[in-house]
Amino acid sequence: MQNKCFEPHKCGTNFKEAVCIHTDKIFDSCRDKDCLEDVRVYLTQSGQEIVDRAINIKCSKAEIIWVFTDIESVPFNRGFYSIDLKYFFKVTLQVFTGIGKPLCVEGLSVFNKRVILFGSEGNAKIFSSKYKQNDFDTQLWKKTNMPYAVVEVLEPITLGAKIIDIRNDKKCCCCDDDFDLASVPDSVCRVFDDALVIGGECKRAFVSLGVFSIVKLERRVQLLIPSYDYCVPSKECVGATDDHPCDLFDRIDFPMEEFYPPEKCKFLEPGDYDPSEKPKYKKV
Repeated sequence: MQNKCFEPHKCGTNFKEAVCIHTDKIFDSCRDKDCLEDVRVYLTQSGQEIVDRAINIKCSKAEIIWVFTDIESVPFNRGFYSIDLKYFFKVTLQVFTGIGKPLCVEGLSVFNKRVILFGSEGNAKIFSSKYKQNDFDTQLWKKTNMPYAVVEVLEPITLGAKIIDIRNDKKCCCCDDDFDLASVPDSVCRVFDDALVIGGECKRAFVSLGVFSIVKLERRVQLLIPSYDYCVPSKECVGATDDHPCDLFDRIDFPMEEFYPPEKCKFLEPGDYDPSEKPKYKKV
């Protein structure tokens, strides 16, 4: 029989037993709000040819592809680690070349940053096994018990875009000729339909992005926690059968909200900033 005290908040401190679990513990974390101004967009070959003929551009969308992390211990600061982060963004631009509809091109933007967090210490060697079908278990091990970084990032907010004709602006401070496309992982390059190019262009595209992120340092640890009961599902799985495929559809509520878009008040809480209203300034 299932324990009536199924939900922990209804049980108080009368737990069933103490159990030891192996889980990920967050030792330190930070959040950041980065405004990336005038980040270059490395375009594909076909996209660069269109931008070279552009009179104006607009950034329509930016997506996060991957965040590469590299962790190193901070010298003379036990338990602290520096985390080098490299963000890869897929940027979609609308390019205006004259009269007519704008053309869409895609490119890559890169952003680097470093944070320092506490990750504690661990000198034990870790051994584990990974199952492989039709093979012996592969032994996995690492020499040092280093923490690992976890990055949570929202899709970037597009703040602006511009093009610069480098033929007329040789001393442009936005030009970064030291970037090496060979440093971009193949998995990132495969996101684009054409090869990315650098050099030989007439005009360069730049975007400004807003990025919200949370960075955490975690370790695998053993924790002793109170156990109330096993997580036994309280309802049965219900699905449509081949004989009656409409049974499941009949149980779905009519999506009324999809036909009637919500008003502005549904998105803003009391006191939230409304970007559609002019800012109010106090008289001095």
